[in-house]
Amino acid sequence: MAILKAGLHDIDLSMPCVMGILNVTSDSFSDGGRLEPAAALAHARRMLADGARIIDIGGESTRPGATPVDEADELQRVVPLVEALARDGACVSVDTTKPAVMRAAIGAGASMLNDVRALQAPAALEVAAGSNVAVCLMHMQGEPGTMQQAPAYANVVGEIRAFLARRAAACIDAGIAASRIVVDPGFGFGKTLTHNLALLRDLAAITTLGYPVLAGLSRKSSLGAITGRDVGDRLAASVAAALAAAIRGARILRVHDVRETIDALAVWNAIEPWPAARMSRQNEQ
Repeated sequence: MAILKAGLHDIDLSMPCVMGILNVTSDSFSDGGRLEPAAALAHARRMLADGARIIDIGGESTRPGATPVDEADELQRVVPLVEALARDGACVSVDTTKPAVMRAAIGAGASMLNDVRALQAPAALEVAAGSNVAVCLMHMQGEPGTMQQAPAYANVVGEIRAFLARRAAACIDAGIAASRIVVDPGFGFGKTLTHNLALLRDLAAITTLGYPVLAGLSRKSSLGAITGRDVGDRLAASVAAALAAAIRGARILRVHDVRETIDALAVWNAIEPWPAARMSRQNEQ
């Protein structure tokens, strides 16, 4: 059985699980503006009731063109929600690049760190290594403010796979067990539509690294480019993309629309049961 060790939680990844997105920001591309704590907490609890296994809280938008958020503001947005959901017994992930926010979130009960910079900020790796939380290492070409200005690769799948392999090795060297590591190719983060489609078609190449793969395609601009739909009207496209990722080996699906994604996974599983996730030799030891 494939198990992700995330703090006090053991996440069964023998079939795909759903991570619900909780953006407590003013400017996230899809659902920014959910800053009122009670509304955010209620939304998180609805996603858990709908079947989300993990809630991913973000207090700083990383959409294309996003501007940085002050550390104090991010802490104020994120930490009370982590505390409340952890008290509920939920597995909480925090989407942040700041070591101080990581440290505070872990202290508040977070079980996972989801970092678009793959723990490359000074001290980020040390914070993660000094805990028992899971880590998600994502690939991003460039910075959020400029990442969609002519991204280029010689071999998009090969380059991203190599980057994720290096970052996972750095985590292991720092003392983070392989059973705590997740990798994310970073759909939409410094990638064109062509790059994103190539990554999705060949997602199995990322799974051969031996770590669980997280796929975050929900409501993204690539889906809008394919369908011609505005961001608020991309439910069908998002579910289709999540299912395509799961079929190709993704084991954590980061989505806005939890219930609909879980229903799609259930139908597919009834037709063709999910094979166990491929795990690394380290996880088998």
